[in-house]
Amino acid sequence: MIFAYYIKRMLRRATCVLGSGARLGLSASIFNGGADSGAITVGAGSIVKGELLVFPRGGKILIGDWCYVGVGARIWSAESIEIGNRVMVAHNVNILDSLTHPLSARLRHRHFRHIATVGHPRSIDLGELPVRICDDAWIAAGASVLRGVTVGRGAIVGAGAVVTKDVEPWTVVGGNPARVIRHLDPEEDVELP
Repeated sequence: MIFAYYIKRMLRRATCVLGSGARLGLSASIFNGGADSGAITVGAGSIVKGELLVFPRGGKILIGDWCYVGVGARIWSAESIEIGNRVMVAHNVNILDSLTHPLSARLRHRHFRHIATVGHPRSIDLGELPVRICDDAWIAAGASVLRGVTVGRGAIVGAGAVVTKDVEPWTVVGGNPARVIRHLDPEEDVELP
């Protein structure tokens, strides 16, 4: 009887909305702490092999069409993370729109105790700021894109980079903190079939 209760509860749990032809790989993890499956949306033709997490207090992850999220990538939202079309998010990338924990040691410990004993709190200020990754961007392996950042169209974030500020369209950034390495010519970009 208890087993049946948990099965019914799991079946009612919010997960995500998949567009036409979108797929979740075997390594994909979807953690939707809210009640709305639409809080995590994966566009047509996209493949997710990483982790998509929306905190119980809110958040939204919108992934466009023909995107890729690699194994070990973590996209965690307490506010809003919007990923455009044809975006490549490589393996072990982190994209976060909040601090994830309070800056104060006392409040951080209280936050951890709440998570460990009761679950994620429904109300807490973690400095949430939306993140936007525009069309045709590539976030290379091991990079981190932090809260409040916009990565412009066609931009490339180099492997292992830590992005704390906006990235202009058609630029390559790398390092910690990320800085401009070179500019790309959007005219050289060819239209693929």
